[in-house]
Amino acid sequence: QVHLVESGGGLVQAGGSLRLSCAASGGTFSSYSIGWFRQAPGKEREFVASISWYGANTHYADSVKGRFTISRDNAKKTAYLQMNSLKPEDTAVYYCAARTGSGTSTRTSYDNWGQGTQVTVSS
Repeated sequence: QVHLVESGGGLVQAGGSLRLSCAASGGTFSSYSIGWFRQAPGKEREFVASISWYGANTHYADSVKGRFTISRDNAKKTAYLQMNSLKPEDTAVYYCAARTGSGTSTRTSYDNWGQGTQVTVSS
């Protein structure tokens, strides 16, 4: 089991940027693929991006492709989500999640979750 803590959320104007961090403790971070998901009020939690345990493979939801970048630093046991050109529709609670094996967009494939961090984009 790995314990995950997200940080870096906040209020930003449309067009701005934020960088979310997902810090891990316990477990062997480098053996986990990491996914970022988000959940807006009244909506289901949706996939945003994933990165493989070795960092070579990344995947993005179409809605964030070209604007968001997922990365990781295994030495620091931290994953990141750089969010640029933010839009009001990006407003949500953002969660990071970890799983052994390849990164995937399937929410139920992840069995370790953080508590989430709020991102609010004003128009």
